[in-house]
Amino acid sequence: MKSTWALLRDGFDRVTIYLPIILTAVLALGTYWLVRNAPRLIAPTAKVAPVHEPDYFMRGFVIKNYLANGDLRSELFGTEGRHFPDTDTLEVDKVRLRSISPTGFTTRATANRGLSNADGSEVQLFGDAIVTREPGSAAGGQPVPEMQFRGEFLYAFLDTERVTSNQPVTLTRGADKFTADNLDYDNMTGVAVLRGRVRGVLMPGANPASAATKKR
Repeated sequence: MKSTWALLRDGFDRVTIYLPIILTAVLALGTYWLVRNAPRLIAPTAKVAPVHEPDYFMRGFVIKNYLANGDLRSELFGTEGRHFPDTDTLEVDKVRLRSISPTGFTTRATANRGLSNADGSEVQLFGDAIVTREPGSAAGGQPVPEMQFRGEFLYAFLDTERVTSNQPVTLTRGADKFTADNLDYDNMTGVAVLRGRVRGVLMPGANPASAATKKR
């Protein structure tokens, strides 16, 4: 019979032969366990389309915009306002607007409803819309009469001093009056482009208009 030491040596030799297989099996089981218990990755979520719903409301408010030098540029008043984050616009009920141009002319506007962009430089006016540029003096001291626009829709661009409309509008300058199907007025050039069915009334004896009027 083999001695005890010989038996132990034979057993150790056999274990040594199968040791790589045993270690490989242990590593495989450990890897499997880690995979089963590892935190799962968060599945990508589908991007939700923005919804046109207000994210905040205002009541009885005024928003003021200033120039870089601190001068007041415009004031926007309303009985109620709703901000829409998807378009970054502000919808205003019973809107009132006052704007001061770099040349010192004051323009006022009112409407049943208004829609302003983020910085207040563009305001769309809906329902009984009125935009009035108050009288003043030109650079040479020549008086400039009041000019007023009326319609169911007017689009005021404060930075570029333009008023446009794709709907019927009435333009009054001093004692003169014009009506048209749509309008594009540029205060910087003093040119009003009237399109569609254009009608005008020029009062005799009135001061010649310094603003040019084009019919198309």
